[in-house]
Amino acid sequence: MTQVVTQEVTFQLNGHPVSVPSQSGQSLLDLLRNTLQLKATRMGCGQGQCGACRVMLDGHAVAACETPVWAIEGKSVTTVEGLGQRSAPHALQTAFIEEQAMQCGFCTSGILMSAAALLQRQPQPSRQDIVQAIDGHLCRCGAHNRVVRAIEKAAARLATP
Repeated sequence: MTQVVTQEVTFQLNGHPVSVPSQSGQSLLDLLRNTLQLKATRMGCGQGQCGACRVMLDGHAVAACETPVWAIEGKSVTTVEGLGQRSAPHALQTAFIEEQAMQCGFCTSGILMSAAALLQRQPQPSRQDIVQAIDGHLCRCGAHNRVVRAIEKAAARLATP
């Protein structure tokens, strides 16, 4: 029988310091959804292949379902809840709404986080860069062309002072 060990993990979550208990073997996805009650990060395939659970870890898009909690100690995690606020949405969120770049919305938070990571490291990406950044996201709705347009629109807005 495997013994579950609980210990504190301390990290930045959406710009705020957090220290919470975690269990050995717990994934970042489980910590976010079940311990911290942040439900926008979705559980898709559970194998890091669909992109629904993408969050940013120190500015890089990662699959939260495959990221062990111990790996976030002392790091910065950003979820879609920390990307923007209802009163001041991120340019990506606004562009996604304007371009109707989602239908069911299940995969949208993961796509937004991959796009945000791309725009952080490459503020003026080419269309090919955008396509490559969202390539690991499975969307059954067929909104990929609108997603690409929305990311292009957000990049242009962020580049304009």
